[in-house]
Amino acid sequence: MAGHSQFKNIMHRKGAQDAKRAKIFTKLGRELTTAARTGIADPDMNPRLRAAIIAARKENMPKDNIERAIKRGAGGDDGANYEEIRYEGYGPGGVAIIVEALTENRNRTAPEVRAMFSKHGGALGETGSVSFMFERIGRLVFKPTVADADGMFEAALEAGASDVRSDEEGHEVVCAPDDFSALRDALSKKFGDPESAGLEWRPTTSASVDEETARTIIKLIEALEDHDDVQRVASNFEVSDEVLARLSA
Repeated sequence: MAGHSQFKNIMHRKGAQDAKRAKIFTKLGRELTTAARTGIADPDMNPRLRAAIIAARKENMPKDNIERAIKRGAGGDDGANYEEIRYEGYGPGGVAIIVEALTENRNRTAPEVRAMFSKHGGALGETGSVSFMFERIGRLVFKPTVADADGMFEAALEAGASDVRSDEEGHEVVCAPDDFSALRDALSKKFGDPESAGLEWRPTTSASVDEETARTIIKLIEALEDHDDVQRVASNFEVSDEVLARLSA
């Protein structure tokens, strides 16, 4: 759908076949625990926790797993205190990459992330080295059946959205980070919980690459996303429609 990065489109197709359930649940569990620990263990009062629960339900994470992860965070007695770290660097072709991680040992995670960049022809940089090429946004995605395009557009703008795009895949609603909680609550009340909701990095400039470079970048991003400590990866690479079709095949 409009607004999705090309990599997201590619990985959505691959993910249905390649997703490793245990790894996905581990990442979701870390986010649930951290959200509960850094806020209130009540999703109605904790936007981050509510978003984490929505993400966990979308992946069919068992209810017991969700509740245990929240209790660990609320009790603070699981022995793991996850630290949020952002890594920034360049991949092949000058592509900018942002990596968000939750780790209990930054002395382990940093060199491992650095090694993955190096192995795939990239280089890890300092904080701020590429984030200026992105903007922080709140983003919600709803199924196409919850409303027609006009209905979603009117409701979203009234609730504080800065952009609304609808197509056959669904409705994408974007807002400023400070408006995210109020927007999500207003639209959830009207249309039900979104398919996904959270804060993301959206590139403001793109780096065009050829097919060979794109394949290497995808391997780098796949390696990063496969790491237990990595929660999200954002990139600004761009390829032609013809290359995209071959990469998606």
